[in-house]
Amino acid sequence: MIKQGRSCFVIMLVGLLWSAASYSANWSIYYPRPINENDIRHEYPLALLKLALSKTGVRYSLSPSERILLQGKAIRQLKESREINILWAMTDSQREKDLLPIRIPVYKGLIGWRVFLINQAFSHKFRDINDVADLTSLTALQGAEWPDTKILQSNGFNVLTVPEFPEAYSRLSQRQADYFPRAVSEVLGELNARSMDPSIMLEPSLALHYPAAVYFFVNRSNPIMARLIETGLRRAIEDGSFDNLFVAHHRDALLKVDVNERKVFELVNPLLPKETPVDDEALWFDPQKHAPETVDNIP
Repeated sequence: MIKQGRSCFVIMLVGLLWSAASYSANWSIYYPRPINENDIRHEYPLALLKLALSKTGVRYSLSPSERILLQGKAIRQLKESREINILWAMTDSQREKDLLPIRIPVYKGLIGWRVFLINQAFSHKFRDINDVADLTSLTALQGAEWPDTKILQSNGFNVLTVPEFPEAYSRLSQRQADYFPRAVSEVLGELNARSMDPSIMLEPSLALHYPAAVYFFVNRSNPIMARLIETGLRRAIEDGSFDNLFVAHHRDALLKVDVNERKVFELVNPLLPKETPVDDEALWFDPQKHAPETVDNIP
């Protein structure tokens, strides 16, 4: 009984010490600097990270890295604990081996709902698409180091890879590929960018879906930061502020890119780690719950 009592006391003491250390510290958090300061793809994950931190009451500073870090480089730097101490990226088994994931999907899985940007000159190619086999006869664009590339290839898709994100749009403008699958959460912001070639359009009737999650990742030697951010995210889920933020940032996309009105092709994601919390409905986008008529009524 004495040993058991001591064990409980030690566990409680460790918890109290962790809590005291976490909440008294001034956390300096560095994330990958985007390609340009107007890259709106960073707005939502940064807003969610700030929300999570606000729920914990800790003091923190949040800053971009000194230099631009594309995803592949950012992952390597975080693994080696250089320049940054957090990033957000789509998960796969290798990334979860190299880094420490916080297994709460940042985009509620919306990143796995994909619609197509196409060159208007190729719009006729998509009018009679009836199954996945029809799509695999066309050429899709993806980043060379994106998990999506392997997901599409494993499902039989023909994929043309590019080393950097802007090059995909250049290839699309030059008609060197047929379509560029983009997440519902990001497609409108990219399509409305000032630099976008006016010949590029959103294909109106098709979509892909595969289970996928973007997580916040930290270095594996930093479990205290991971626990801190997870605590904040859990509290935001419980009080509804996570979902409110998600809807506020994606309202236009959910209204204008209604996947319920599209022909959706389901794909397998062989890269999805078995630890992914796919059964926790509170963590995921639901096409019915987040349908336009519902979203439009959320403050």
